Amino acid sequence: MRGASLPTHQRRWASDTVPSKTTLSSSTSPGTDSNSAEEFVEVTLDLQDDDTIILRSVEPATVLNVDNGTDTPASASVSRSPTIKRSSSNRLRQFSQELKAEAVAKAKQFSQELKAELRKFSWGHGHAAQALSGFDSALAARALRKQRAQLDRTRSGAQKALRGLRFISNNKANAWEEVENNFNKLAKDGFLFRSDFAQCIGMKESKEFALEMFDALSRRRRLKVEKISKEELYEYWSQITDQSFDSRLQIFFDMVDKNEDGRITEAEVKEIIMLSASANKLSRLKEQAEEYAALIMEELDPERLGYIELWQLETLLLQKDTYLSYSQALSYTSQALSQNLQGLRKKSRIRRMSTKLLYYLEENWKRIWVLSLWIMIMIGLFIWKFLQYKQKGAFVVMHYCVLAAKGAAETLKFNMALILLPVCRNTITWLRSTKLGLFVPFDDNINFHKTIAAAIVIGVILHAGNHLACDFPRLINSTPDEYSLYLHDFGARKPTYMDLVKGPEGVTGILMVICMAIAFILATKWFRRNLIKLPKPFDRITGFNAFWYSHHLFVIVYILLIIHGVFLYLVHIWYRKTTWMYLAVPVLLYAGERVLRFFRSGFYTVRLLKVAIYPGGVLTLQMSKPPQFRYKSGQYMFVQCPAVSPFEWHPFSITSAPGDDYLSVHIRQLGDWTQELKRLFSEVCEPPVAGKSGLLRADETTKKSLPKLLIDGPYGAPAQDYRKYDVLLLVGLGIGATPFISILKDLLNNIVKMEEQADLASDTSSTSGLSNGSNESTAPNRVSPKRKKTLKTTNAYFYWVTREQGSFDWFKGVMNEVADLDQRGVIEMHNYLTSVYEEGDARSALITMVQALNHAKNGVDIVSGTRVRTHFARPKWKNVLSKLSSKHCNARIGVFYCGAPVLAKELSKLCYEFNQKSCTKFEFHKEHF
Repeated sequence: MRGASLPTHQRRWASDTVPSKTTLSSSTSPGTDSNSAEEFVEVTLDLQDDDTIILRSVEPATVLNVDNGTDTPASASVSRSPTIKRSSSNRLRQFSQELKAEAVAKAKQFSQELKAELRKFSWGHGHAAQALSGFDSALAARALRKQRAQLDRTRSGAQKALRGLRFISNNKANAWEEVENNFNKLAKDGFLFRSDFAQCIGMKESKEFALEMFDALSRRRRLKVEKISKEELYEYWSQITDQSFDSRLQIFFDMVDKNEDGRITEAEVKEIIMLSASANKLSRLKEQAEEYAALIMEELDPERLGYIELWQLETLLLQKDTYLSYSQALSYTSQALSQNLQGLRKKSRIRRMSTKLLYYLEENWKRIWVLSLWIMIMIGLFIWKFLQYKQKGAFVVMHYCVLAAKGAAETLKFNMALILLPVCRNTITWLRSTKLGLFVPFDDNINFHKTIAAAIVIGVILHAGNHLACDFPRLINSTPDEYSLYLHDFGARKPTYMDLVKGPEGVTGILMVICMAIAFILATKWFRRNLIKLPKPFDRITGFNAFWYSHHLFVIVYILLIIHGVFLYLVHIWYRKTTWMYLAVPVLLYAGERVLRFFRSGFYTVRLLKVAIYPGGVLTLQMSKPPQFRYKSGQYMFVQCPAVSPFEWHPFSITSAPGDDYLSVHIRQLGDWTQELKRLFSEVCEPPVAGKSGLLRADETTKKSLPKLLIDGPYGAPAQDYRKYDVLLLVGLGIGATPFISILKDLLNNIVKMEEQADLASDTSSTSGLSNGSNESTAPNRVSPKRKKTLKTTNAYFYWVTREQGSFDWFKGVMNEVADLDQRGVIEMHNYLTSVYEEGDARSALITMVQALNHAKNGVDIVSGTRVRTHFARPKWKNVLSKLSSKHCNARIGVFYCGAPVLAKELSKLCYEFNQKSCTKFEFHKEHF
């Protein structure tokens, strides 16, 4: 059936056609006589195993004019002017244009005549007519879609929209040099083996994907090789890093089209989906690869021909943003943009510096006045004690050493008393709700605690160092006359150096220094967060447990400090021994807090209602809420499990809303205590019921007894003050999303209540208007402004960044609930999965397409399993704040963050920058425990 016309060497992406020659009656062509020359077309037919004939394509053919050596359309002889000369090139171009206009009509007419001819063949067994009956319309529809797609690409400037599909994210100028160096390291006998290709080009983590790309590039050379030379590697690298989108699209298509027939079947689509899922560590996506492959075929192959072509894949990439319109980024408004541009106008250097200074003072005035007051008190105490001891006789022998030591000692007394106040959590929580919270930065209580600890370290060095290295040597080297005249306070007999060290002051001082050094070192982030890996059994001195228990050495320190303050060498009158005066109130306050926690934890008895263990080592505990336990969204509480440890209390954000009839916390397995807690609950949990999330579950119907829990709280946190802001930006990293889940649920409950009140007010208004007349119908309008004041926040933007796909199971129910009930769009949620390559990378391109299609059709994100779209890689925070600033001009935006300190610095810096150049006010807060 394949004709004898000359083959063309240009690749056809609709199909790999082999031209066929068929003679048609010229009477169907207008303007021709019955003796006109024959018209030629290229026909592609497929003979299937079941004797079915499939018509693939029909195109006008091109024949070679032997007389003049030019390619002339065969149908040119059937022109409207029979007397035309073939040597006239102008007339040939005219005929060519006319033939293009008639091509579609000719193809349709030919297909009809071809079907009539095919019926005469006996080998068709009647199947040919059935197979071809629907293909004429299917092919015509696909041809029309292809024509429109090409038109859309030309019209919309697709080169800008199709910048993605990058195979190599590294845009360094010397990228090839790095690849060449890798080749020199990995090559054997001058050849790079296929198995080392991924590592050589920097795609070690996506080895399977890189190998498929290697095979696709090899198939282009009509080879199946296992090793390549450096020259061949450079050729491969040039093709991979080609700046042309068409070239990258061709490589991607070739990776899928393994049999090189120019068509991609559903099985091949499924294979590349699984490959992409593996490269991006999306195990769940691999399980549903067949379903998503069918979804792509349904979208791209509506004619049901069973394959898709290159132009269709390109069309899907071009229309990606259309499919993703359900979760577009914040939009700019011209007015807001113009207002923000005012901050970018050039200012003089003095004005810029003064603006920065004013902003710094405005942003940090609470911290500045508290720190200034603290420093002034320390300076005052130091100078007071310095001048006081300058009048004593010991100054004559010990000189300024004793003055510095005693001045530092006075600041130590003050700081040892003050350091307890920031950790009196109940007191801080209560003070936060008073008007004092307007002047004191209670959110920085832990940072202030650390700052005081640093001052104590400096004070200890000055005090102990001056005594041991300066005072004591001067004392023992003094003459008998000097000692008897100025240093008689040390006793009738001059003591030796060891006598001073072994005395009550020396022993208590040294023991205090040792205990404080241990507590201080184990409290640093390197030890507290297990950043230092020590061999066994020394690994036990790292981690939260070591920090927790070593910090309780302060009990011994304070006892020794009181003893140390009693046995003074140079002071003998009791009321001048002021150490106990400094410590009395703070120690009693802190002791009262610990007693309150002890009794309150026993009073707050809770029953476990539900337990679930989710992927990523997250344990969810849902418990009954004691009647007296009242809290605000954003606060946290302490949890103790006696079965794990009868002494340890750990803080966790409350993830339930105040309006819920239960309490819930989400605990991630990070340290010794959380690991043991998870193991304990794993033993009593049962497999999940069908249709419910969570790897293991337990509830009231569980036969085995659940471990007992004690709770204490609630305690204040920065996020609890979210209501005073017009707009919220909530940023959580991993398990750091927990304090904001409660806020989202609380906002949602308020939204539902406000809508119910609005509906009730509307019903009341209409009813009162009918019964009491128009004068009373305005009564509800007077109430509505008060209702609006109950919730000042107009919009909330939640950004959750995580590394694991399974993390989205933690709060799937909350996200779906918000998406369903928030009809007014008050809450906007964005999930970011950092394990997936950023949008535009070839390894995530197909996942992005499937994600867009599935959400457009089913309203569900394939990655998170919720209605919230999952973005890939990390957010560009500068763009986020820029768009918020433009959309919410003159608004007060509260930026709340919980997660790693690195991002906290970036967000704080960005808030600082935007506050100077825009009319929007950003206030940054970080969660501290």
